[in-house]
Amino acid sequence: MNLPDHGANPHLLYEKAGMEQPKRILDFSENVHPFGPPAFIEESWAEMRGLIGRYPDPDAEPFRSAAANFHSVSAEQIAAANGAAEVFTWLARRYRGKRVVLIEPAFSEYRKSLEAEQVEIKAVQLTAESGWHLPIDEIARAVAGCAALYICNPHNPTGVKARVEDLLQLAQRCREVGCELVVDEAFIDFIGEQASIIPHLPEFPNLIVVRSMTKMYAIPGLRLGYVIAEAPLLSELTKGAAHWNVNALSANIGACCFSEFEYRDNVIRAANRERQQMTEFLVEHGCLVTNAAANFLTFQLPHPEQSEAFFTAMLKAGIVLRHTKSFCGMDGQWFRIGMKSEEQMKELRKEMANWLKGH
Repeated sequence: MNLPDHGANPHLLYEKAGMEQPKRILDFSENVHPFGPPAFIEESWAEMRGLIGRYPDPDAEPFRSAAANFHSVSAEQIAAANGAAEVFTWLARRYRGKRVVLIEPAFSEYRKSLEAEQVEIKAVQLTAESGWHLPIDEIARAVAGCAALYICNPHNPTGVKARVEDLLQLAQRCREVGCELVVDEAFIDFIGEQASIIPHLPEFPNLIVVRSMTKMYAIPGLRLGYVIAEAPLLSELTKGAAHWNVNALSANIGACCFSEFEYRDNVIRAANRERQQMTEFLVEHGCLVTNAAANFLTFQLPHPEQSEAFFTAMLKAGIVLRHTKSFCGMDGQWFRIGMKSEEQMKELRKEMANWLKGH
């Protein structure tokens, strides 16, 4: 099957798979949590509608200042983007014609955006045997002669968290060889800011941190992300960026999201609870499961050769999982599950249990 490289948009998956889409589907292929965006959006919608009739602020205010305050950095160290995906197009342009180290498996947009700019990719492969942990020594050797190293923390698709000490060791090594370290923290909100490398920015002028508002605040349709780095580097990175790249609704809603402390705590608790229950279920049924720290996990069946039959059976039942055919080193024999509501997770376990009993 020639399947899409991303989760979400399940109608495309059914179309590519040549299958009729059931009337009711449960989509576990994307990692946005199921509780909806913060309540203030609906409560203040009438007031926000007026923003549509005016041009947005060119620096994405008030979002940029709110993000700077949240992370205790200056506004000059932050650039807002039309989703984190836009930041990766800026980065690819920065590394045009150079060499970049990717940790595989990886979010497909890294490779796509880099290859579009004729960037030479040097891959370092994670393995299930090592628990999908970063091979620090191998990476340290690989960065010599490279313009950048991309790391996702927690890692997508496995959800495994990297230790801040290991990232700092790599940041130091990268600085020594003239390499930039790009850390994608799209899912760090589900762990907490104590896991972020952002507080160490003053120590490493070669550090670039990419963040997303999509996952924690359930606002994927607004397309809002941002990048944090030292001001001179950031100024170079955003040269040529589209004017008004962040719309007024996104900038204002995103700014308010940073003060949603109780909302974040509730989402994290729910995600942790559902991930733990799903992990226990999978282990009980003989599956291999990643030690995920985010709002998703990845697993392998007891008999990986049955992966395609299992995936197809789930699709027929209206259960959409994230395939891994586009993740190097997983090759379709692992599946990623985004944590959803308690009821949806129960339905998933029931459907999976029925299939596993017969196989």
